[in-house]
This record gives sequence, structure tokens and C-alpha cells, in this order.
Amino acid sequence: MAKPTTVKEAIKAFETAKMVKATEAEKVELWGQVPPIEKMDATLSTLKACKHLSLSTNNIEKISSLSGMDNLTILSLGRNLIKKIENLDGVADTLEELWISYNHIDKLTNIEKLTKLRVLYMSNNKIDKWAEIEKLAALENLEEVLFVGNPLYESYKEMGLPTQVGSVWRIEVLKRVPHLKKIDGVPVDVEEKEAAQEAG
Repeated sequence: MAKPTTVKEAIKAFETAKMVKATEAEKVELWGQVPPIEKMDATLSTLKACKHLSLSTNNIEKISSLSGMDNLTILSLGRNLIKKIENLDGVADTLEELWISYNHIDKLTNIEKLTKLRVLYMSNNKIDKWAEIEKLAALENLEEVLFVGNPLYESYKEMGLPTQVGSVWRIEVLKRVPHLKKIDGVPVDVEEKEAAQEAG
């Protein structure tokens, strides 16, 4: 079997393809490597100028080695093998968007450390308890969430289309995280906010 691509190799390939220095690039694309990246390593800490890091569509099992990425605002880790949200302390002061759909996450432990977070794309994971969604209430800047395809979301399909404005699912989410502006790609309207307040 082929050895996994290292972050260092992926960065070198990115620099060659884009004709840039990765250490100076604001967007660094290391997604879809062949063979896939399996491990995030300390090479990432050299990406001081990076605002948007894409590591999606690899075989990464664990979030790590982001300390030193002082300007990171968007982290894209969709379509990997990640089981939990961890080791984001080093970017907690700057990270605004976490794109982590199509992984194996069943708990949102540590999410409350991401105080600047505005966007959480979390579709097709394994969230099945409201207690996890409730952890998002602590994130005052959070505006947009995506939970389509999680077991908790799927359990509400029998009660009508969950993405429909005014659906039971949306009201339940808003009861727990009232400051959201968009849920599953659909903007929150005033009547939904009021219904959630009354139900809460």
C-alpha cells in the first residue's frame, strides 16, 4: 500500500502547483491528496499568513498541530475520519468558521473554546443528543450551523421537512441557540425566533 502523503509533501505540491510560497499564502489548499494525508503535523505551524486552510477529503483521524497559525479564520476538514473536536486552543482566538462535515463526530466537547466562531458546518456526522447542540449556546458570535444528516436531525424527518421554516427541528434548535441567523442553509425568520422563545 502507498505511504500516506505528509503535510510537508502536500505543501510542497501546493507551492509548485500555485507558484506561491505557502508561508506567505492566505489560502492553503491541501485537500484531496493522493495518497491521502493521515496526520496533521507541526509543518502546519509554518503557515503564519494562512487565513483559510483546506485539508478536506483526506484520511485525517485527529485534529492537531495548529498552534502557530496565528491568522487562521477558516478551517476546512470535511470528509475525513475525525472523531472529536480537539486541539483547537491554538487557533481559538481567530477561528471564525469550522467546516467539518462528513466525519465521525458524536460530541461537541471543546467547541465552547472557539469564542469567535460564526459558522459551523457539521453535516453528516454522528450527533444524536440535544445536549451537544446546547453547548453551542455559549458561542455568542455563532450565526450559522449545518446539521443535515446527523442522527438527531434525521429523527425529526417524520415531523415534516426539517429545513422548512417553522419546522419542529428548527424551533428546537432555536430554543437552545437563540442567536442563530441561519440553520441548515435557510435563514431564520422573526416568527421562528418568537415561536422558539414561547416554546422555550
